[in-house]
Amino acid sequence: MAPKGDNVVVSSMKLEKLLCMKGGKGEASYANNSQAQAIHARSMLHLLEETLDRVHLNSPEFPFQVADLGCSSGNNTIHIIDVIIKHMIKRFESSGLEPPEFSAFFADLPSNDFNTLFQLLPPPANYGGSMEECLAASGHRNYFAAGVPGSFHRRLFPARSIDVFHSAFSLHWLSQVPECVLDKRSAAYNKGRVFIHNASESTTNAYRKQFQSDLAGFLSARSQEMKSGGSMFLVCLGRTSADPTDQGGAGLLFGTHFQDAWDDLVQEGLITSEKRDNFNIPVYAPSLQDFKEVVEANGSFTIDKLEVFKGGSPLVVNHPDNEAEVSRAMANSCRSVAGVLVDAHIGDGLSEELFLRVEHRAKSHAKELLEKLQFFHIVASLSFA
Repeated sequence: MAPKGDNVVVSSMKLEKLLCMKGGKGEASYANNSQAQAIHARSMLHLLEETLDRVHLNSPEFPFQVADLGCSSGNNTIHIIDVIIKHMIKRFESSGLEPPEFSAFFADLPSNDFNTLFQLLPPPANYGGSMEECLAASGHRNYFAAGVPGSFHRRLFPARSIDVFHSAFSLHWLSQVPECVLDKRSAAYNKGRVFIHNASESTTNAYRKQFQSDLAGFLSARSQEMKSGGSMFLVCLGRTSADPTDQGGAGLLFGTHFQDAWDDLVQEGLITSEKRDNFNIPVYAPSLQDFKEVVEANGSFTIDKLEVFKGGSPLVVNHPDNEAEVSRAMANSCRSVAGVLVDAHIGDGLSEELFLRVEHRAKSHAKELLEKLQFFHIVASLSFA
């Protein structure tokens, strides 16, 4: 029997110092469980390129600087940076301008596995040679790279320094779980749940306010850091329902088998109900209106495009009829994004027990999961005057 996790306490630890996707290159790592994000990102490349076509081309004597916010630790961020820079090189060349030097900033919380990310970076081109040699170097990156640790809800860069901001599959993560959600005296106390899917109106409103406050901070910081004529391409989990208690794909991911697995640990006496109730996934899938209200209130950006985009399933499997493979993918998908938080809350041993139960419960619902577990994304293209 696994040890009880009631003595593992991280309530005083700031989420900012803890939250990250699961690092390394293991089976449950984000690097090996972000194929769905890669597929969804590729399906939106035409929207990204439309955004890049609006970026003002500055004099080539100044470096062109790109930042990916919430980069995580897999290949996806490297691919997106490569797409952005190659597209901008073509724009400079088609305008009869010599391409400038490029810098790419990979930004995420300090707990992110930057080591794995940097190991995946292609080697740099020979910057001692000509620009033409740099751009033609096959298998090499034609940009300077740097990691930036810190929360994107605050300033990360000098004023007027960034031409393009990109952020995908990150903005739905809150800077914190609203305090009232964990307060037994509050009407928003999320008793018996570890996520807000099908929670009370008071609980979901608290999450909505936190999301909008976080997004306001994000936009305020970017409005100071972006160069005039710059653009921003943002993607986050979204929902099609006007009802915030219906969190769509995120609700099915965290509000069904994941929730039931927590209840199993309580019923088996491995953790207390209070321990479960003190854990909440800090994710909110906004509606278009939730997002639009904050952008308009900020007033610094022009909305060039704002839409809900169907991304598809987060479960990528080779054999859809294999229940064991589907259930394993479900458990690994949950673990790759929430495993670090679970580990910190109940310890590694009980965390292992929890995700084994997620896998066991998902096995008998494999076909239903593949059909119904679908993600929708908010896609925003914003320009800065």
